[in-house]
Amino acid sequence: MESIEISTEFIRLDALLKLTGLVDTGGQAKFVIQNGEVSVNGETCTMRGKKLRSGDTASYAGKEFAVR
Repeated sequence: MESIEISTEFIRLDALLKLTGLVDTGGQAKFVIQNGEVSVNGETCTMRGKKLRSGDTASYAGKEFAVR
């Protein structure tokens, strides 16, 4: 699991996917999230605007990230 450091209160799920390089565009992020391919804290999440805060985890394509 990799850690992602944020300097704000939260990061949106679609922005996290772009920041980590797992997707190239916001459109691609929207597609994979709405397709049910992304998990947040171990549960499938289809809300691209989901706010992730310190302590949350997200996984996609076999990679997992922890927000710090």
